[in-house]
Amino acid sequence: MRFLANENVPYDAVAALRERGHDVIWVRTDASGSCDEDILSRAAAEERVLITFDKDFGELAFRSKLPAKYGIILFRIPEKSSSYIANVVTATIESCYDWIGHFTVVEEHRIRMRHL
Repeated sequence: MRFLANENVPYDAVAALRERGHDVIWVRTDASGSCDEDILSRAAAEERVLITFDKDFGELAFRSKLPAKYGIILFRIPEKSSSYIANVVTATIESCYDWIGHFTVVEEHRIRMRHL
């Protein structure tokens, strides 16, 4: 599966996903400073699931109806350390293969998925 990691996703999480064989582009190195609308459009155009810690993407996808058909995974977990985040992100991504077409909220003890 192909992912677009927002700027706020720690490097350790991006590196861990890549090490596990996932195709991940990181906004911080590839398109730093891009606005949320451009990030969401790019994810859709490149058929990538967006990984983010930014709650604004739910608003953009549902209320503004911006293209998000490929999926968004919003992490709302405590930022204990970058290695903790990397472990949670990697385990979450590998726990399911149905990210496409969903807005997913990942919390410390549950995952909620909603069709886009």
